[in-house]
Amino acid sequence: MFKYIVKRILMLIPVLLGVSVIVFLIMRVFSPDPAPIVLGQHATVEAANAWRAANGLNAPLYIQFFNFIKGAVTGNLGTSYYTKTPVTTEIFSRFPATIELAIAAIIFASLFGIIIGVISAVKKNSFFDHAGMVLALVGVSMPIFWLGILLIILFAGVWHILPSGGRIDPLLQPMAASGFYLYDTLSIGDTEAFVDALRHLILPALALGMYSMAIITRMTRSSMLETLNQDYIRTARAKGVSEGKVITHHALRNAMIPVTTVIGLQLGSLLGGAVLTETVFSWPGIGNYTVECILKSDFPVVQGVVLLIACIFVLINLVVDVVYAFIDPRIKFSKKEG
Repeated sequence: MFKYIVKRILMLIPVLLGVSVIVFLIMRVFSPDPAPIVLGQHATVEAANAWRAANGLNAPLYIQFFNFIKGAVTGNLGTSYYTKTPVTTEIFSRFPATIELAIAAIIFASLFGIIIGVISAVKKNSFFDHAGMVLALVGVSMPIFWLGILLIILFAGVWHILPSGGRIDPLLQPMAASGFYLYDTLSIGDTEAFVDALRHLILPALALGMYSMAIITRMTRSSMLETLNQDYIRTARAKGVSEGKVITHHALRNAMIPVTTVIGLQLGSLLGGAVLTETVFSWPGIGNYTVECILKSDFPVVQGVVLLIACIFVLINLVVDVVYAFIDPRIKFSKKEG
């Protein structure tokens, strides 16, 4: 097991290197020159050249890339062109908001996706099965930005039940430094702020988690149908084991193996793909911030965010693989595999 984990961690190196090359070239080739954006359209040619030289943009591309990799290895992702703040500080000041949103979305997607998928499989070809598959189809097909706008119109504009955007009422913002508002408000016992933060979280979590819920629903149904047709399930039923125990103890645990993979992949996707959701709901996370930096050609920030997301995505895949052994004792990491 230990050798397997070390091997997977070492695989991070070529993956992150490839991601770094791609995002570096895209930002340098397809993005506009940041000098006029930072200095303003009326900046002189001399001032623009001096700014480029000060930020290392006059050097050849391979030198710029080498300096970026050299800094990234030591944890230095550069400095934002606009705020003059280290990129790591900019990212991690906003990352808790994205993590909180992604966790809420994956909890919603996993809980309802597994429940609907199990019911659809157990009641195959029934009304519940058809309704669940229609819901999954809608979830897969519906664009996130359109769903977000629809939720805002209904819950904030028509029914006035939930706020339309933001993360919390500015007057209730907690002073704790963790950045996770639900935790911060609970830790200081501020119930009013906790409820307000939760209300702000509901709509963006629903919009972000709907696609993942659809994927998890379909995977759970497919895996459960395959598992329910296995011989050991028929044997358990023949022995008189209750149907509820057959489903929960025998079928669901084995069916959860591929579902676990999907949940892990979806969590990584949610962390990196919350751009549209955060933009629609004015959620102050790294997705919304990255869009602003792309429009302003703030190269260091965009490169740092993409590198961080890639690292998290690969690490989540590693955790999912390790969790396999605990879900299904038949799966072992042999010495040959390690």
